[in-house]
Formats: sequence, C-alpha cells, structure tokens
Amino acid sequence: QVRLVESGGGLVQPGGSLTLSCATSGFGLDYYAIGWFRQAPGKEREGVVCVNSYGRTYYADSVRGRFTISRDNGKKEMYLQMNSLEPGDTAVYYCAADSEGMHCNDYEYDYWGQGTQVTVSS
Repeated sequence: QVRLVESGGGLVQPGGSLTLSCATSGFGLDYYAIGWFRQAPGKEREGVVCVNSYGRTYYADSVRGRFTISRDNGKKEMYLQMNSLEPGDTAVYYCAADSEGMHCNDYEYDYWGQGTQVTVSS
C-alpha cells in the first residue's frame, strides 16, 4: 500500500527556516518523480519544487533560491528545506510522487500525502 506522510510544519516568523519531511512506503522512491506542492486559502494548489525521474528539477519562481528539495532513498524520505520564509509562503504543503511525472503539475502525480500546515507570521 502506497503511503506518504508529511511532518515538520508549524508556525515560523518571517525570515525563518523550516524543513518538511515526507516518509514514504509501498513504492520504490529511488525511481519516482517527487514533488512538493502547496495550497493557500482561496487559491489553487501549486507546484513548489519537483524532481522528475531523470533528475531535472523545477522550481516555482516565487521560491527559487530559497527552497531546496532532496531525498534519502535509503530512508525512503523526501525533504523540503525552506529558508527566508515570507508570509506569502503560508499554505498547506503536500508531498507527492509519481512513476512518470515529468514537470511540476499536480495532475501528473498519483500519490499524495495528507498535507502539513506552514504558517509564516510574526
């Protein structure tokens, strides 16, 4: 059974940092495209950063230079390191995986976590 579980969300002040983790099971993370998406209140879900199965990385312009995606295939986990956080980064963050995802569109991803809330506020 495929399962993705996010952790690490919370409240952080503007300019702060946060690392989200996503524990996976039920599939071979090594060979899958992975991604982080977010959805703010009243907005559509958007791709934040994704890595396809060929190793190409896609960043949303709003997070480029501040966010970094990584994975530990041995632990079957993926991570999102977020630095210089801004109030506009406030959203529910989701990790996702897919065997054939090429870009960073949510419709390309079949497997999803339940989401974790990130709030950036002073």
